[in-house]
Amino acid sequence: MIRAQWNGKVIAESDDTLVVEGNHYFPCDSVAQEYLRDSTTTSHCPWKGEAHYHSLEVDGETNRDAAWYYPDPKAAAAEIKGRIAFWKGVEVG
Repeated sequence: MIRAQWNGKVIAESDDTLVVEGNHYFPCDSVAQEYLRDSTTTSHCPWKGEAHYHSLEVDGETNRDAAWYYPDPKAAAAEIKGRIAFWKGVEVG
């Protein structure tokens, strides 16, 4: 079982993550949605496409743009559609 934790809370937990470029992508239904806040931030990856972000909010603390996902990934990265990855101090393991 792989867990993503931040600020003392489990943000995501699954035995069905996909590892791409060293990042665990969790199925959306394994993520505790109550900790996610929409963000307007986007970025572009040449082979995956346009990434969108969520900030995390736990116990009054915010970790801006700590989660990302590809709502419409390019064909080469189709397997990560419907999945979310984490960074910025989120412990994954």
